[in-house]
Amino acid sequence: MPTLQWIGKDKVINHHQDVPLRVLDRTYSFDNSGEHVGDNGSENKIIHGDNLEALKALLPEYEGRVSCVYIDPPYNTGNEGWVYNDNVNDPKIRKWIGEVVGAEGEDLSRHDKWLCMMYPRLRLLQKLLADDGVIFISIDDNECANLKLVSDEIFGMRCFVADICWQRTYSMRNDAKGVPAEVEHILVYSKKTDWQPEKLERTESMDSKYKNPDNDPRGAWRNIVASAPNAVTHQGMVYAIQNPITGEYAYPPQGRCWSLGQDQMLEAMRQWCNYRLEDLHDYDSRAKICNVSIQDVRKGVLGIVLDEDLATAREKAESILEQGPMPEFFFSRNGKGALSRKAYLMQMGGRPVTNFWPFEETGHTDEASRLLKSMFGGTAVFDTPKPPRLIERILHILGNKDALILDSFAGSGTTAHAVLNANKVDGGSRSFILVEMMDYAESITAERVKRVIDGYGEGKKAVEGTGGSFSFYELGEPMFTEDGNLNEAVGTERIRAYVWYSETGRAYQPPEKANPYHLGNSNGTGYYFYYEPEALTTLDYSFLATITDKQHGYVIYADMCAISDDELAEFGIAYKKIPRDIARL
Repeated sequence: MPTLQWIGKDKVINHHQDVPLRVLDRTYSFDNSGEHVGDNGSENKIIHGDNLEALKALLPEYEGRVSCVYIDPPYNTGNEGWVYNDNVNDPKIRKWIGEVVGAEGEDLSRHDKWLCMMYPRLRLLQKLLADDGVIFISIDDNECANLKLVSDEIFGMRCFVADICWQRTYSMRNDAKGVPAEVEHILVYSKKTDWQPEKLERTESMDSKYKNPDNDPRGAWRNIVASAPNAVTHQGMVYAIQNPITGEYAYPPQGRCWSLGQDQMLEAMRQWCNYRLEDLHDYDSRAKICNVSIQDVRKGVLGIVLDEDLATAREKAESILEQGPMPEFFFSRNGKGALSRKAYLMQMGGRPVTNFWPFEETGHTDEASRLLKSMFGGTAVFDTPKPPRLIERILHILGNKDALILDSFAGSGTTAHAVLNANKVDGGSRSFILVEMMDYAESITAERVKRVIDGYGEGKKAVEGTGGSFSFYELGEPMFTEDGNLNEAVGTERIRAYVWYSETGRAYQPPEKANPYHLGNSNGTGYYFYYEPEALTTLDYSFLATITDKQHGYVIYADMCAISDDELAEFGIAYKKIPRDIARL
């Protein structure tokens, strides 16, 4: 597989493993009671902090659980006048590159810097995605090609779904120079191959093509061809069908075959009049249709012919044409044209999702800007928002009303807005996690979500609130100190949750057990974390006596062990030393 090389890649390709795991500190919650200190238990999170560290912090609870990721990262256009710098020269990114890549980071091109910034973040997003999850990444032409190659490497070429062109603008200035950009890209990757989007709702224009001129009880229909491709490989489906009105023999078009097998087609034609099978020795006609020689045409393929005289057959067929309804297979032009088939509206699914999303259906940048102004009293608080309708399209084709949506470049909070809108419309229980590193995470991102929940605007322009809730978090202490010891400042319960996750890969649920050091059981193994912040702990026989839960094996953490290796093996115990044997994510 082709891979992309850039200066600094060797420093960041595994950097996600070196990122310190920090805890998340909830600062407040928000719901229909307003903002308050108490924890409302909301599944919706807004996190202020470096998204690389925030994504790492989410792993213990959310690895493999995120249904959908949508991100709108910096496009690296070089513009730095916006509130959200669209360039990797942001001081925080420059500082990070200097620490990770080293002194040579100062010599990197802006494309190298952008790739260094994106790569470890994409690696963590891939780990957070569920097996049936999918990621949507907005980008423009500046980095689209680089992003495609990097995403192929991280998610896999076979998991590439589409490069969607979103029509970002509804009008173009006549004095625009060069080739103006009318669309942006949305690269789509699934966690595993063969992800299928939900179809879109059908349009009135699509349905208007279906009529019911013969009062068919199955409803409106439109005529389609009664044939299918690949005649040469389906010669058993290439045969003559006699017209009950004209008596002529109809064959499929050149290179095609009938869409049903002969037995099924015989039953279909018998809805007009009596038919039978007969060998017409029509090798020449069938050979021309299959584009083979007479010697290679399949032998023994019978024709479907009238089993009564033509006058009787014509009378029956004309009566059906006059009174209706016609059978599913019919000859067009009042019985004198080509064999056709009815396609019923009731059998049609939704509209397939294509890789072009027009602004009429998914919104445009001007719409997004005007909406945000209306929410903040006419003030332009953010220059590059996405319209909620764009994210709502993503939520629709995701097809999961209980989905967990993650946006780690949250910006103005459009993703949360779209999630809350969708839940209000269809009664879903989708949840969101937003991450924003900039200082406006509370003043713009969270504030917008508050106004969506409560409602905004005045008078005729007032918009009713969606309801809902969220909690706001800051990045807290790292799990480990610089010397490798456990950071007791994070609290014992968070340490326990981390140890449980590092062992099982599952989110921690405190067991209802008498033993205070019991973390839980998984796959026949009991896990114990014998830890005290102010004292050394020893795995000895007195501690073993406190274990009453019978399992096939045990993993026990402690500061020291007073039991021999042979005895541990006899009891089925794996001893792990604190903090040496606690895995680093």
